[in-house]
Amino acid sequence: MSWREGLGRLPGVVTARGYRREWLRADVTAGLVLTALLIPAGMGYAEAAGLPAYAGLYATIVPLLAYALVGPSKILVLGPDSSLAPLIAAAVLPLAVTGDPDEALALAGVLAVLVGLILLVGGFLNLGFVTELLSKPIRLGYLNAIALIVVVGQLPKLLGISVDASGVLGEIAEIGQAVVGGEVDPLAAAVGIGSLAVIVGFRVWLPAVPGVLVAVVGAIVLSASAGLTDDIGMVGALPKGLPLPTVGGVDWQDVGHLIGPAAGIALIAFADSGVLSRTFAARHGEDVNGSTEMKAIGVANVAGGLFGGFPISASGSRTPVAEQSGARTQLAGVVGALAVLLFVLVAPGVTAYLPDATLGAVVIVAATALVDVRGMVRMWRMSTVEFGLAAAAFLGVALVGVLQGILVAIGLSFVAVVAQAWQPYRTELVETTDRPGFHDVVRHPSGDRIPGLVLVRFDAPLFFANGQIFDEYVRSVVAKAPTPVEWVVVAAEPITGLDTTAVDELVDLDTYLEGNGIRLAFAEMKGPVKDRLIRFGLGERFDATHFYPTVEAAVSDFRARSPGHSADS
Repeated sequence: MSWREGLGRLPGVVTARGYRREWLRADVTAGLVLTALLIPAGMGYAEAAGLPAYAGLYATIVPLLAYALVGPSKILVLGPDSSLAPLIAAAVLPLAVTGDPDEALALAGVLAVLVGLILLVGGFLNLGFVTELLSKPIRLGYLNAIALIVVVGQLPKLLGISVDASGVLGEIAEIGQAVVGGEVDPLAAAVGIGSLAVIVGFRVWLPAVPGVLVAVVGAIVLSASAGLTDDIGMVGALPKGLPLPTVGGVDWQDVGHLIGPAAGIALIAFADSGVLSRTFAARHGEDVNGSTEMKAIGVANVAGGLFGGFPISASGSRTPVAEQSGARTQLAGVVGALAVLLFVLVAPGVTAYLPDATLGAVVIVAATALVDVRGMVRMWRMSTVEFGLAAAAFLGVALVGVLQGILVAIGLSFVAVVAQAWQPYRTELVETTDRPGFHDVVRHPSGDRIPGLVLVRFDAPLFFANGQIFDEYVRSVVAKAPTPVEWVVVAAEPITGLDTTAVDELVDLDTYLEGNGIRLAFAEMKGPVKDRLIRFGLGERFDATHFYPTVEAAVSDFRARSPGHSADS
């Protein structure tokens, strides 16, 4: 494949070729609305990571442009993230011994490149399958937890208070104490709640106009005209110009120290991005390949690191803003990135008049789009087990951490799967007069058993945890049979796997039945399972005469071999 063919297959190029004119207005509007959040968020998370504020702009502009070309998700917004900021600070600041911001920035750039390379390798090794472990209950719990974390984190800005506590519960407690103690700044709260009302009002009564943009521009005009910059917190002005990125002063020993943190950050970045990517793609009836997503996040991190940024991931607050503003394709991210670049070059001082309270309102409204209470209620009605997984993901992410919560939920998912396979549904099959075939005796208690024949079905793979259960169940059905049993036929279609422990149980069962003059046979057993029996050395014990293509064929053969149990009997 030539480089031109490879370039033509990039998601951004494919989207550009099929772009529709009617999408343009929505994408441009969404990109401009997104800009109001990209600038302050990028600066804030850069400072939280212990880096110069302008690094957040590099980490916003460059990854967005790179992802627009290689990213499979059409509306995913990448950039600095709150879950990564403390990890970046913990990895970089101890190595920046001189305290020079440029040294810290160079180390952060190398860290981003390492994170990107790890993700690229994982993508080419097709490790993106891990997103398949993020089931609907996990995604549901995760998104509700992220919404809670974001909203709680922005409430202090909205109310003009300071919170030092860490963790959702600590922050909620401290916010409550501040409200009860009268520490809320009335002016900041008025601006924040007013901005919130404007955004919600436009969404309800005039959805064609982007309320976020109206609120941000209105707050800037109000602050500038009323001289509020000394009265309430402001985002602050951007540094003038775009300092050239540098990676000087980083040696191989520093790289070695950064590899471990880079692996952890890569895992968190992809886990976070994978959930958002799959969720938002599903909302629009699309599908995203996990390995392609992993490679795209890797490319974005490498690009950002080379151009003065730091590790990034998908944003749980900015992506909903893009979606709510009508973004249709990656062009919205490109418009946002170019608008940030233009803003920095032309009007870096405007953000000095943007109130923190207004920014908090914008983020809170965006986060509420992730809340899905109806989904949780529906999950509870459909399956208490899956609701429990969603609740575990919610509590884990909200109270412990994004990665830890997701890992706990995935672990519980595996436990649920094993538990279901450990105690699967099993039943005896009977004949009925009103429909052909053989059916569950529990659902058809008036069905007829065939004298001398026991038909059983076991709805799970046979493995170490349920082999003995299968053995004991067949023996119990044989013992309870109303007439002496001559044959046992297992309807084996649901048995999709077999391990060595289960094989031993199968041999014990066959030996027991044979000792009682009973023949064991299988109907509809899948070819790969038969092959495993042969590989396990049971080809002679269970030869071709023990297998039937259908249950009906097995019953016919039984009746042919046992004239006393013909169809008329």
